Amino acid sequence: MAFGVCFCVAVLQFAWFPAKSENVPEGVHQMECYDRYFMIAVDLSFTGEEPRFEAVDGTGVYPITEQYSAECGYTVSVLPLPGHVELRASYLSCHADNNDDEVFTFNFNLIANHEGKEITYALNKTCSPSLPWSPREVTCETNYMEVSVRSEVACPSGTNGDDSIADKSDQASATSDWQVMFQRAGEKLIPMNLSEARNQRYVFDLTDRRLVFRTPYGQADSFSEEVNGVPVEVVHATLFSRQSWVVLMVDLVAACSMHEGSYDDHGYMKWQTPEVLHPLVSGLNETRVTLGLNGELLEQPVAEERGYIVERHNATVEISIPYNAEGGYRKSFVTGGLREFYIFNLYLEQTLVDEDDAETRMRLHRTLATPLLLRPVFTVNRTILEEQMFTIYLGDIPEDIELAAVQLNGQEFSVPFTNASGCAVTKVVHPNNTHGYTLKVPFNDSYIIHQFSKEDESMKHTLDINYTLTILPENEPYYHLASVMALTDVSPPEFGAVCSESGIRFKLDHRPFDYMWYINIGSELLTPELAAQHGYIMSNDSQSLLLEVPLFTYGYEYKDFALKGFLGTFEILVRDHETSEVQSSAVKTCPFTSTELIVCSTDGRMTVVANLSLAIPSGGSPARTNLIDMYCGPKEADDTSALFSFLLNSCGSTVKLGKETVTYQNEILYSKKHHSVSKAASEEITDRVTVQCTYPLAGLHRLFSTYRFESDSAGIGSIIHTMPSTAGAPGPQVPTTKPTTVLQTTPATKTPNPTPVAFQPAFHPPARYVKVPAFNRFRGMIKVDQQGATVTVVPLQQVFEFFRLNTPPPVMSACLAPPSRPDPFRSGSHPTRDLGSTDWRLNHIRSSAQPSRAILQLTWEEDQAITNLLKLHQSGESDETLAAAPGGGQNLGPVPPGIGSNASLSSTTLG
Repeated sequence: MAFGVCFCVAVLQFAWFPAKSENVPEGVHQMECYDRYFMIAVDLSFTGEEPRFEAVDGTGVYPITEQYSAECGYTVSVLPLPGHVELRASYLSCHADNNDDEVFTFNFNLIANHEGKEITYALNKTCSPSLPWSPREVTCETNYMEVSVRSEVACPSGTNGDDSIADKSDQASATSDWQVMFQRAGEKLIPMNLSEARNQRYVFDLTDRRLVFRTPYGQADSFSEEVNGVPVEVVHATLFSRQSWVVLMVDLVAACSMHEGSYDDHGYMKWQTPEVLHPLVSGLNETRVTLGLNGELLEQPVAEERGYIVERHNATVEISIPYNAEGGYRKSFVTGGLREFYIFNLYLEQTLVDEDDAETRMRLHRTLATPLLLRPVFTVNRTILEEQMFTIYLGDIPEDIELAAVQLNGQEFSVPFTNASGCAVTKVVHPNNTHGYTLKVPFNDSYIIHQFSKEDESMKHTLDINYTLTILPENEPYYHLASVMALTDVSPPEFGAVCSESGIRFKLDHRPFDYMWYINIGSELLTPELAAQHGYIMSNDSQSLLLEVPLFTYGYEYKDFALKGFLGTFEILVRDHETSEVQSSAVKTCPFTSTELIVCSTDGRMTVVANLSLAIPSGGSPARTNLIDMYCGPKEADDTSALFSFLLNSCGSTVKLGKETVTYQNEILYSKKHHSVSKAASEEITDRVTVQCTYPLAGLHRLFSTYRFESDSAGIGSIIHTMPSTAGAPGPQVPTTKPTTVLQTTPATKTPNPTPVAFQPAFHPPARYVKVPAFNRFRGMIKVDQQGATVTVVPLQQVFEFFRLNTPPPVMSACLAPPSRPDPFRSGSHPTRDLGSTDWRLNHIRSSAQPSRAILQLTWEEDQAITNLLKLHQSGESDETLAAAPGGGQNLGPVPPGIGSNASLSSTTLG
């Protein structure tokens, strides 16, 4: 901008007294002085939606409206992104108290709205320019253009500049002679005085040392042109006055780049301005450009660090700012997806030096905005299979967006999660003003979808996620979808187990894919019916399976028996639901104590801990007791109890054969024959202790094909305490039953004593044959008497029917089975087993016996055949009795209810 040769005018002076504000309100977070303006920033949360400012000086209070602000050097901007309202006031504004162009005092009123009530706050500030004034300065604000030139120029010869300073009335007279003429594209318009120009929103002002011209954009006398392809708005005003023979003339030109900025494909916001805005500014020797944002100029290293670029192309200065550079503001929107735009409050200073070393400073404020840009957020599956949970990262979330809710496979949760859900969301903050969220969901969460993949031979866990993001402050929702999947090796369920005084407690936490396995107790599937049948206590819900197994119920195994206790082991099997193969098991062994117990094992051993306090005389010791066989004593004893453990076919045990069961029975005795006990002491014995084990015959099927006792299941044991009887009546009984399957009390029965038969117990080791005399010495064969446990002589013609039995191997003969006796195990012709020798030996009878009775010693095989005879040829509901020799093994199985000692059909003493 050019100015005339001489300009000598007295400066208008005003006297006014600004208001003082003692305290700055909390909502005002910035009141700061810059190089050529004063700035106030107030939070919108403090002011309300429609804040207002008023300028105050000695002449009054002036509301700063949109029109008034452009005329008097004020800029009011509401910035929703940082959330504040901003007021910028030029040092040369209308109501600033100017002291010699070096000290400027501002006085404003802020009018805020609190709950419908307007409250006025006084805001004052005094500023001093940090830089000296240049001869010519141009400010291109967002709503006006302002140019000021120094008024201290030499006057014509003979004129004293000091004489130009007059009082206020002289100044008014002098300024009234000034005229202004606007020029537009070489066209000179009609001159007008300053009052007319003021009415057309042009402001001319005189300060102590400067002449000021200010105009809003888009005035009728302004014009636009392109300079190097950049649009420029120009206002060219010529100010002149004729005083005496001197004509004073000043050219005032305000020219500002009106480039709106552009966004390129490389993520840069660009803005341009010509180096020379108007032809009046020519002959440049130097041009310097300093860049800044938000009213602050940045040093060149700082600007370069932030990525700002200043380039010159064909006399055009181009500014490039990265779209996400520090100092900008961004805003998110939802329109066809998640989008955003960035706003930069560009502040530019351009210094021009002409050939006469006259400096012109141009300062420009521009608001640049990018177009709506896609802002995709992303998810990363960070799942680690060993952690057994999904870990999903949702990233690149702008600072004005928050996570409000998460939907997991259709189930919605608010964020943060409750502690009971098992899921967790963690916010991750990054230094680039973005953040992310880490979502963790366990594989066993009820909302995870599980499906076995035969192709991968793995369990597929699937999680569909719908993130609900909220844009602030509008609370506008945006939804981001993600789906993750994980493959894990399939592992069988794992039980936890704890011991209790009464049994063992098992717990299984359910997993969605546990349906792939069956839970078994032995060979039986664990069901509520099975639990009720065996006395288990089971509860099963969606979270877990709880199984309490009382001691001595079906499925226990016992070992390490002692008087002080024993170990009980219970095993739960986990089988594949397709192949039924055992995949894993839960085995728990616990110590237990019991005053009395009896265990009937599957391998044919009876273990008994019995309370013998009433079965021994005063002063006697349980250690001196024995079983029927006097040589079978206790393995351990204390003052009241004794522990016995013996094979079922030993120690004088008797066997009782029922229709579907077999019972082995023995007694614990304190015999005065073998111990020195007085008659009085022996009469103190008030208890008879009988121990017995009962097995189902159906579980002993391997007894017929092997030479050892092997049962499918444990037997039912009973300890029977029988009190002595008075007047021939049985005394009270104290039964104690400690079976391994079902608790059962077996009462003792008292039958009339038969005529005693004296005999010598047979002795023969298992699997050994004893030679006997020829059978033809006798006139007949044995026959079972169905009315009692007797053995009688029968005619020879019945030998074939009774002694050539249809029984399985291993001993075979070439004889065919009689047609009247089909083999129950086979069909068609087949060999049958021969009982062996027809020679028999009669044992010596130690006491008188009825002539119809005989005691025979049989070989092991003959004894087994007769036992089979009773089982296979039992005629319906009739009972048969047989004296049996020791067997070789044992078998177990479920026992029908109601089987006790009185249900036995035969009794045999075993040596």
